Amino acid sequence: MEYKFLIYISYSYAIPIGLPLEKEILGRGYEIKWFADIEDGKKTIEDKTNRLDTIKDVIDFKPHIVLAATDDVPDFITGLKVQIFHGFFAQKRPETNNKFAHFRIRGFFDLYCTQGPSSTEGFKRKKYTRPYFEVIETGWPKVDPLFPIKIKENTKTIMIASTFTERLSLAYNDEVFNEIKRLSKNGLFNFIMVLHPKLPKDLTEKWKTLNGENFKFHNTTDLIPLFKESDILFADTTSAIQEFLLQKKPVVTFNHTFNHNYLLHVTQANDLEDMFNHALSYPKDLLEKIDPFIQELHPYFDGKSSTRVIDASISYLHKDKSHLKSKPLNLIRKYKIRKRLGYFTLKSYNKAFTIIHAYK
Repeated sequence: MEYKFLIYISYSYAIPIGLPLEKEILGRGYEIKWFADIEDGKKTIEDKTNRLDTIKDVIDFKPHIVLAATDDVPDFITGLKVQIFHGFFAQKRPETNNKFAHFRIRGFFDLYCTQGPSSTEGFKRKKYTRPYFEVIETGWPKVDPLFPIKIKENTKTIMIASTFTERLSLAYNDEVFNEIKRLSKNGLFNFIMVLHPKLPKDLTEKWKTLNGENFKFHNTTDLIPLFKESDILFADTTSAIQEFLLQKKPVVTFNHTFNHNYLLHVTQANDLEDMFNHALSYPKDLLEKIDPFIQELHPYFDGKSSTRVIDASISYLHKDKSHLKSKPLNLIRKYKIRKRLGYFTLKSYNKAFTIIHAYK
């Protein structure tokens, strides 16, 4: 069968998630299109010849499988709706009932392709009370290019990454800014930095003023080349922490919400120099704590998560799903999607999309 895939995104940071999937799909000879539902994502895929520009184009395309790196997806387009996630289970802030927001079920997806045991377990628990979706552990396509891990010579290169939420973000902290400025000027460390695309432009421009011999700002959402170049990471609560840890390299955090034992924690900017030096020594006790964490987070180091996602999606597309319940009415969320897309329709696919015939 000639399958038609749609990669559905909102923000530019979803591009590195979709690219390994696109490569896998094209390698199998299937058709693949991209669609972004807000302006940030639309600008990022402007140069792609296989983009769809309007939601009407998406409807007319009639995808068999929709791979979504978003929190929701239109219920009125065809296709098996597959959640591939736009980040790891970051554990940066719990919901009020002590359940992490990563496991929030919004009622739009037929299949969750989870990244590892720590996320699989959470979604399988949700499945028992919301029996209208399936959960299959595949690994996360975004990190496919990270593997195989190659050991590099320690060059005292420190990557800096920050989340966009102001109260959690190190990028807003003037004391951190001044300390990084001092350390980059005296040449003790080499810094490379990337900021979340949602951060205000004036804040990004402020950090860019540090550009020099020992500091380089990168305006990119493709973090994996920077991960490979870096010896350690300095971050706050950004989900880039989990991605970086897959290399079994130390991470120094500033004011992290949780005191995770696989991270090195700092709360004062004047402690950064000592902690950076400690992290660059690759302390054995820290590395021993990182390993069990990543085995739960993402125990796949073969770079073939995209392969598993596509296999799982095609296989589940053909499975009998008559035992599944209908998705919830979700009237408010459905209205918001229609308003965002400027497309109002009463059509809604509330059962998991299925093509019944033998799959080999």
